[in-house]
Amino acid sequence: MDVGSGRSRLTLAGWEWFFPPAMLHQVLKSKLYKAVVTDSIVEYEGSIEIPRDLMEAAGLWEGEKVLVASIDTTARLETYVLAGKAGTGTILVNGGAANRIKKGERLTIMAFGLSDTPVVPKKVVLDSQNRIERAGR
Repeated sequence: MDVGSGRSRLTLAGWEWFFPPAMLHQVLKSKLYKAVVTDSIVEYEGSIEIPRDLMEAAGLWEGEKVLVASIDTTARLETYVLAGKAGTGTILVNGGAANRIKKGERLTIMAFGLSDTPVVPKKVVLDSQNRIERAGR
């Protein structure tokens, strides 16, 4: 990498790419707050299943890495999002994660992105039935 010109240059197999200088910040992009776990299934391949309508409201993608934090027990883990059926309110914690987070726990589910400019995250507060209560602050 050549950074003397103020730009980064990457050369690979005869190709060159130039990148402007930038500092990337890891910032919150999506948040579901007070999601209630409707079931936790250890005997499953893994992930957290979230209904598609809630994923869309928070700007989450299927397969996206998320940080899951239990409001009740302070357990924290990283996993990926699996899309569930819209409108069901079903939040499933699967695989090894189900050993740390159990049915009935309230969660904060967060996704982060890299940006060189400020990002306004999509934040959604849920009620006890995992319905959208309001936009988050």
